[in-house]
Amino acid sequence: MTKILSSNLNRFYKQSSGDLSESDIIKWELPEFQAYEFKPRATKYCFVVIIWNEGDRIKNQLKRMKPNSNLADIIIADGDSDDASTEHGFLKDQDVRTLLVTNELGLCTAVRMGLAYALAQGYEGVVIVDGNGKDGIDALPEFLAALDEGYDLAQGSRFMKGGFHKNTPIDRYLGVRYIFSPILSLASRRFFSDPTPTFKALSRKFLLDKRVLPFRKEFVRFNLLLYLLYRGANLGCRIKDIPIVRVYPDDGSVPTKIHGMTVLLNVLEMFKVALGFYNPK
Repeated sequence: MTKILSSNLNRFYKQSSGDLSESDIIKWELPEFQAYEFKPRATKYCFVVIIWNEGDRIKNQLKRMKPNSNLADIIIADGDSDDASTEHGFLKDQDVRTLLVTNELGLCTAVRMGLAYALAQGYEGVVIVDGNGKDGIDALPEFLAALDEGYDLAQGSRFMKGGFHKNTPIDRYLGVRYIFSPILSLASRRFFSDPTPTFKALSRKFLLDKRVLPFRKEFVRFNLLLYLLYRGANLGCRIKDIPIVRVYPDDGSVPTKIHGMTVLLNVLEMFKVALGFYNPK
């Protein structure tokens, strides 16, 4: 196991392929984090699983993801969980390649960390997915296939043909269908039936496009996930929608960190994305 501190990232990034220059990397605005590597890179793509105190949900999800670990390395991007869900022995048993840990807040802070690590390691594409157990990971190979087919971005949708959802809270359903989807689609000039799931694939080419610039400290909560769709569509990138399954627990609980004032902030960030606020200057 290797422990890598973010203060040494410039040296660390030199392990990557030649399309990353040191001057570009210095401009990346990343959180302080630690990387625990359990084994070397083995595949050209990777799964980045975003978590924070997911408990048994992430444990069960990793057990289901393990059969796909030969298709893409599994990387955990953790917001400093303290619920023992990331015990190193367990992660190794599930064929997890790397655990990344930051104590800086924000869903998209963890996403930036995971994507930066993936690019630094030379992966040709990344599939990001929540680690709270809601999403059907049976679709993982389809996201990898989209990358193989040359798509820059693939977005999971529970509302398209072939998708499925269950126990979706009514406020979430209405918000996605009648606020997020129409507004982001109008701004993007491309229809997105379900733009809110983290579940998406991103090509290396797209992430390194200097018209995108995803590694900015202004991407903290939810805005980066929406911005990537908006920017990809505006730039004419190849985008594919993939049907996914999203099931909330039967007991009525909602395994998410987005609630209360955070919901309103996400709506505000969605409008800022749609108005081009985050476009590179």
